[in-house]
Amino acid sequence: MNLMEKLTILADAAKYDVSCSSSGSTRQGPKGSLGSAARAGICHSFSADGRCISLLKILMTNNCIYDCAYCLNRRSNDKSRAAFTVDEIVQLTMDFYRRNYIEGLFLSSAIIGSPDYTMELLVQVVEKLRYEQNFHGYIHLKGIPGASPLLIQRAGLVADRLSVNMELPSEQSLNLLAPDKKKQSILLPMQQIRQGIVQHKQEQALFPKAPSFVPAGQTTQMIVGASGENDLQILRLSAALYQKFSMKRVYFSAYVPVNEDARLPQIAQPPMLRENRLYQADWLMRFYGFEASELLDETNPNFDPDYDPTVIWAVRHPEQFPKEINTASYQQLLRVPGIGVRSARRIVSARKTARLDFEDLLRMHVSLKRAQYFITCKGKYYNVQNPQPQMILQALKPQARSPYQQLTLFPDQPAAPQSPVEVLDKTTYFPKTASATANHSDLLPFF
Repeated sequence: MNLMEKLTILADAAKYDVSCSSSGSTRQGPKGSLGSAARAGICHSFSADGRCISLLKILMTNNCIYDCAYCLNRRSNDKSRAAFTVDEIVQLTMDFYRRNYIEGLFLSSAIIGSPDYTMELLVQVVEKLRYEQNFHGYIHLKGIPGASPLLIQRAGLVADRLSVNMELPSEQSLNLLAPDKKKQSILLPMQQIRQGIVQHKQEQALFPKAPSFVPAGQTTQMIVGASGENDLQILRLSAALYQKFSMKRVYFSAYVPVNEDARLPQIAQPPMLRENRLYQADWLMRFYGFEASELLDETNPNFDPDYDPTVIWAVRHPEQFPKEINTASYQQLLRVPGIGVRSARRIVSARKTARLDFEDLLRMHVSLKRAQYFITCKGKYYNVQNPQPQMILQALKPQARSPYQQLTLFPDQPAAPQSPVEVLDKTTYFPKTASATANHSDLLPFF
């Protein structure tokens, strides 16, 4: 194969890894070097076939010794295989950077030979870029589960961000769908990366010119829908990962049915709505002060795909509403559906000089479509009288969604015209297969 044929195969094989993050690093190249990385991050987009435009997003190889049920690159699949050499990736990265195609590199790999052999190749690529090519652009490197601590240490000294993918939310699911991978082989490098970050920050406090270690932190990824865990189990694991390993991000990837396997659920399409709700809940935990136990419990272990998690939480806690805009604290305002961090700050700042009314909130771009049911201004509601939970849910119930409609972070925008196709109901996104309806109380969580 020539280089472009390899690039076609291995860029396409990398599209299922969603944790392609590129922010948080402050690596500055010295005079005469190429590239730099800024804390604001590299803006990047994806082409129709999954390629990352601003980061060269590739696998080193899609040859794999593992046979994970959900993975397109598993060894039992009959598909085109390819592998880059270390020098080929270095050449591609430098050539693409000089042509202004990319600003950095996202490098992962299937497992070839052994975890240590694969990790050694990945580290060699980054070390050649840093030390031989004098490249100081952003590099996100995959940590291979089971690789030796020495290799993880070397990787942390040259990469801006490391990520070790969790893949599945429980040890039992890991044993069932990815029997070649073990829980401890995933958790140990995560712990080493966290300890390395803490240690190097302490060294840099004493010696400012000490080498940095994973300056953009670490991330991980979980597949949603390939196994039977509910949203509560996934959210609890996500919270534990932030707490125990100081994760920058936990990414969720809706299960894409690319293989025929009796161990996998039969679904018509990836559960994108479920993925979207988990991302919203993750955001609420990281920036809005919510706990996983507040958003879900054993009685209600899954998110309603039709409603924002804050709406469901607010409806289930009517005793906490309405909030008076002119007296509610900042933390209380954050729990009102339709009021975000920026709006809450504006409200707290503006009411220092005058009492606010709904016209003021509209000028602040507060989403009154949702917030009106949970707030008052000067003791009065906005266009509603004594709202009740069922009335609120009915008013906020979304219109029928085309299965091909793009998800949006801005639900107040007008919906795109629906295509003349049959509208799928919830059972399409969450089919009642044997794996989805069974009692999973015996699943063993990672923590």
